Amino acid sequence: MVGQSPAMLRTVAAIRKFAPIDLPTLVTGETGTGKEVAARALHDLSRRAGKAFAPLNCGAIPDNLVQSELFGHERGAFTGATARRIGLFETADGGTVFLDEIGDLPLDAQTSLLRVLQEGTIERVGSHQPIKVDVRVIAATHVDLEQAIEDGRFRADLYYRLNVLRLRMPRLADRGEDIVLLAQHFLDRFREHHHATRARGFSSNARRAMLAFDWPGNVRELLNRVQRAAVVAESELIGAADLELADTAAAPNGRGLDRARVDAERDTLLGCLRDSGYNVSQAARRLGVSRVTVYRLCRKHQLRIEQLRRTGTHR
Repeated sequence: MVGQSPAMLRTVAAIRKFAPIDLPTLVTGETGTGKEVAARALHDLSRRAGKAFAPLNCGAIPDNLVQSELFGHERGAFTGATARRIGLFETADGGTVFLDEIGDLPLDAQTSLLRVLQEGTIERVGSHQPIKVDVRVIAATHVDLEQAIEDGRFRADLYYRLNVLRLRMPRLADRGEDIVLLAQHFLDRFREHHHATRARGFSSNARRAMLAFDWPGNVRELLNRVQRAAVVAESELIGAADLELADTAAAPNGRGLDRARVDAERDTLLGCLRDSGYNVSQAARRLGVSRVTVYRLCRKHQLRIEQLRRTGTHR
């Protein structure tokens, strides 16, 4: 997971703490904050890592098909059931089931899910034969489940069963410089699959605009804007206009030129590091300065070379 902000470091620490604990986990946060990414990390760091990770968006399945999708059905269980079907829980036996938008799960399916959590068994639609399953359940929601309970749309006993461990995903706007790190990560990943892409970084006005924007769609919106900007940008540095963000001009207090110089220095340093594969000695030779100076400039501009290498930010 990309990020070095305090909010993201707390999230990563919680994931590492929760992953080995084989208990239901509820992941909460706004739409687009990366709840499925966090669920996959919980699975990958657990003892179930070698088994299936089975995701399902509860809001994307028609109500009359949810039970069959989750628990399977027997032949003849309903019109159109011409053969036995194995459901998500049986398919994921030994692994992890991730139920996204759990608040959209119909009440009858909530009852069946509660049985899984309490007894570790399922029943296929059209059968009364219990089948043992061994799965960890991770659920996610962007809605207030406590309010859904008050409204009669969600079972309180199921909520308490799911809410054993709770992981809260931070808003992108609360992650500070992670926004720029993520943007570069998404751009580099896009370039790996689209080699003709000219853009390879972000201008100072793009960085200012990204940091000033509220990001209502969170990480998902950032990804979409970066990919679109990578296609339409006419230069090697993506600008605020390419991202369809307002250019946040430097404050007119006499320090605008100083800010521009700092931004230009950072752009040059980051570009040189990227072109040298984050080899400090090569970057120093390209810039005509010492290695000590490169490290000093990195500290000045809050560039962590090891972090940039780990996130795959490269040429």
